[in-house]
Amino acid sequence: MARISRYPFVSHLRSEASAHVIRYRNGRAVRSGRGLALWFRPLDTAIAEIPLDDQELSFLFHGRSADLQEVVAQGIVTYRVVDPDVVAARIDFGIDLASGLHTKTPLDQIAGRLTGLAQQHCWAVMASTPLRELVADGVGRLRERIGQGLTADEGLADMGLAIASVRVSAVQPSAEVEKALAAPTRERIAADADEAAFGRRAAAVDKERAIAENELANKIELARREARLVEQEGANQRKKATEMAAAARIAAEGTARTRTIGAQAEAAAIKVVEGERNAAERDRIDVYRDLAPAVLMGLAAREFAGKIDTIEHLNLTPDLLGTVLTELLAAGTRRLEAGTGLAGTGVAGSAEA
Repeated sequence: MARISRYPFVSHLRSEASAHVIRYRNGRAVRSGRGLALWFRPLDTAIAEIPLDDQELSFLFHGRSADLQEVVAQGIVTYRVVDPDVVAARIDFGIDLASGLHTKTPLDQIAGRLTGLAQQHCWAVMASTPLRELVADGVGRLRERIGQGLTADEGLADMGLAIASVRVSAVQPSAEVEKALAAPTRERIAADADEAAFGRRAAAVDKERAIAENELANKIELARREARLVEQEGANQRKKATEMAAAARIAAEGTARTRTIGAQAEAAAIKVVEGERNAAERDRIDVYRDLAPAVLMGLAAREFAGKIDTIEHLNLTPDLLGTVLTELLAAGTRRLEAGTGLAGTGVAGSAEA
């Protein structure tokens, strides 16, 4: 929008860089350019301001598809002025010299023409295309058809306008039809979801079964190892008992051998002692065997007297005294005879000498 400064007899206009200004005086263009700043007299001057930047036009078209279903297309057409002098000659872009605003609505006039042309091309595509195809690929088709139609339109070129771009954001049927069209997809998605849920449940069951099998296999393996452990412990205990028995047997055999050797040594010693004792007893018996009974009685009495301390009573019977005296006489007689024999022997030896 141009900024106008008013003074007593003249005014000053200053336009934006994106605007083309044309100054008319007495019906003739005296000055034209982009982003001008000029002085003018309001009484004999008319000024037109044409925007040169891109203008966006939104549209919302209702139509029917080839199968008689209601369809709504929504998008934006972007255009710009390429020949401001031609546009100014076709459409009134005059501004109020006091406020700088357009006195009419030139952009709305251009938007109405563009909307009408775009709607014709859009309806042509809708009328020749079934609903499912429009919903599936209608955005691309409408964008291409509207862009080509507006670009090739000679009326827009004659007006000094050019189409910068066409964008179609959506092609939608009515709510009921859209719901009906979406139903198979929703059902398929739901079926896929159910299938995925069933698959997850099946996978979970398989995993649980695998876990249970693993646990069972672990229990079996643990039981087998425990059995092997028990068997090994039994074998170890048996081996330990065998070794202990063998050690005890060896110890017993050693003890028995030691005792046997000791007993044999003791027996041998006893045998030697007893043999010597028996030999001594035999010698003593042999000595006593040759003694007279009276002598034996005397020895016995002496031995008996050595064993006792006192004799309180002594009984001597005639029989005992007789026997003892007889024995003493016999012994004396034998000693005399022995002495006589020795004397005779000595006498004989002397005679022979």
